Amino acid sequence: MAGSIARMRLITVKMPEIYVEGLDELVKIGRYSSRSEVIRVAVRDLLKKELWIQEAELRVQ
Repeated sequence: MAGSIARMRLITVKMPEIYVEGLDELVKIGRYSSRSEVIRVAVRDLLKKELWIQEAELRVQ
């Protein structure tokens, strides 16, 4: 699952204005092409850290 994204789903997320401003700044400086890309990368990294790596470690034990 971690390596492939079969299709995209549209979701709505509420977040503090300061977070949105940060997303916009990352897009403005050219680090990412869109807010959506920033959020996808952040969610992917969180899932890797909090879920997928732990699952892999449990399988090895």
